[in-house]
Amino acid sequence: MGNRIIMAGAGLGGLAAAANLLEAGHDVTIYEQAPQLGEVGAGIQMSANAMHVLKKLGLGPAIESVGVKPGAYVFRLYNSGEEIQRFALAEEHEKMHGAPYVQIHRADLHEILANKVLSLKSDAIKLNHRATHFVETDKGVTLHFDNGASASGDMLVGADGLKSVVRHQIGGAVPATYTGDAAWRLTIPIEKLPKNFMEPVMSVIMGPGKHVVMYYLRAGKLLNFVGLVETKDVQEESWTAKFPWETLKADFVGWHEMVQTVIDAADRDACYRWSLHGRPHIPKWSTQSVTILGDSAHPTLPYLAQGAVMAIEDGAVLTRALAMRANIPEAIALYERNRMGRTQKIVEQSAGNRTLFHLHTVEEFRAAFAKRDEGADRNKWLYSYNPLKVELT
Repeated sequence: MGNRIIMAGAGLGGLAAAANLLEAGHDVTIYEQAPQLGEVGAGIQMSANAMHVLKKLGLGPAIESVGVKPGAYVFRLYNSGEEIQRFALAEEHEKMHGAPYVQIHRADLHEILANKVLSLKSDAIKLNHRATHFVETDKGVTLHFDNGASASGDMLVGADGLKSVVRHQIGGAVPATYTGDAAWRLTIPIEKLPKNFMEPVMSVIMGPGKHVVMYYLRAGKLLNFVGLVETKDVQEESWTAKFPWETLKADFVGWHEMVQTVIDAADRDACYRWSLHGRPHIPKWSTQSVTILGDSAHPTLPYLAQGAVMAIEDGAVLTRALAMRANIPEAIALYERNRMGRTQKIVEQSAGNRTLFHLHTVEEFRAAFAKRDEGADRNKWLYSYNPLKVELT
């Protein structure tokens, strides 16, 4: 017999975890603060370590039908566009790791996951429920909401994001410190770009104090653009904050024509920028019957494309831990013990990429990439991890 599990947050991590837990026989109800189900943002990348889980849930065909399998990961210089390193994705990634590398719109993945959860339990998602605190007893846990309602279960999972109420109650406040970087976000319909503008790859264009990430979405119909710039202009930490197109254009003066072409084709009323904040490692994720996952547990900067991937890994490992241990406290301890080290390494390497991608001279970039094989490193430990099979100790 499964456990009654209540969950705070219906983002990508919460939905993926709920789908895994429901399929394993647990009774899961998700409480989401938003008045409607959905996701903002633009592109997201699902490497094999997440796709193992999504394939097991039967979502591979749906994801691949609206996604793109990039041919390679390509690193270029900002002024000349010169390629200084690449590593293969597409068939080689799938052959090496047993699952594909897919780039997909966040909203598309969110819809696919929500539909999966609702197919398993039609009333699994409750909207307009903003969590305020939980109360734990020897009989379980009760989550309280600002509308006066409450929900009880054997276990609570906090998947409530960067500003997690559940995490705050477990371990206290986690200070957010501005990194010095802000991220521009655009999506461009390909008909607004020159024909064959860019090969179907994941492009990272690097320069002094900033870098650009570009790749295709929605079966190649959209180009996703993220421009990460060092700036003292600290603004809100929000995906939906609009900024003037003229500021974006000024940020990339002197950059290669690939970048200029995208900026010039952008909808000038739909240029979004958010300030990136770092948060320290959280040493405690859990109590006896409560734990956290995803951004609630291990907030990361977006320089390794693993934020949502880690959350999907979390849900799969938590589900396995509950199957391996007879009681909830032992299962939670097993989950936390096996996830904390890996996620901390990913967070640290992601932060390190900020330095690597923002070197000051062409010579520094050449020297750094001559010493570092980015593909070999990631294939060795990052993409090769299978949360469905990794030994849990």
